[in-house]
Amino acid sequence: MLSSLPMIADPWFYAAALPAVLIVGLSKGGFGPGSALIALPLISLLLPPLQAAAIMLPVLCAMDLAGLWGFRGKWDRRCLPTILAGGLLGVGVGTLTARWVDNQAIQLIVGAVAVLFPLQRWFGRIDDTPAPHSLPKGLFWSACSGFTSFIAHAGNPPLMVYMVPLRLDKTIFMGTTVIFFAVINYVKLVPYWWLGQFTPDNLGTSLLLIPIAIAGVYLGLWLHHKLSDRFFYQSVNAIIFLCGLKLLADGFGLQLW
Repeated sequence: MLSSLPMIADPWFYAAALPAVLIVGLSKGGFGPGSALIALPLISLLLPPLQAAAIMLPVLCAMDLAGLWGFRGKWDRRCLPTILAGGLLGVGVGTLTARWVDNQAIQLIVGAVAVLFPLQRWFGRIDDTPAPHSLPKGLFWSACSGFTSFIAHAGNPPLMVYMVPLRLDKTIFMGTTVIFFAVINYVKLVPYWWLGQFTPDNLGTSLLLIPIAIAGVYLGLWLHHKLSDRFFYQSVNAIIFLCGLKLLADGFGLQLW
């Protein structure tokens, strides 16, 4: 059945895409949250960035359904409405400005946020008391997340700037972010279709990658429940930092890894 679908035939593409999609699945399942940022740069080594993003979007949507089931009923009722409002605003801005946005500039901005935030957590004077919910901060950082998610599937670092200091229970944290990105990704389907990115080859390739992605989500869900809250947040900061270095390197045209 799959062999009859149009899809990318380059074996080097799958050598990069299969591990990338598995890592995204693990991240969506709550193991190594934030590591999904490495997927698009890996696939973009072999395809134009916008085509790579279009292939990844249906895969992300399928993973979101698995994540929603895995974290059903686990979300923060005060935080979610705020970040959803901001995220949708960011997607709208991204849709209207996509033709004029410089991808390298976005990589540099998001990369800088992703590097500086963990550094501040590690070396700054941080009070471990959970930060209070803030409507202005929540709207601002989630709008940045929606915008960078639309442009480059790189919405995680801006959202983490708001979410991590809240110090939510790790399962509530993951459930809240899973719902946020599920809504954002499904809304993004419309402008991506409008931009003409859902070609038969792209969709056929997405369909081939989806089973690997869903397997990764459920493996991530299993591993998530083996982690302590302390290790979970330490891993979030470390992965965001490494992904920030990667985004900065891409923005400067360097080959970091």
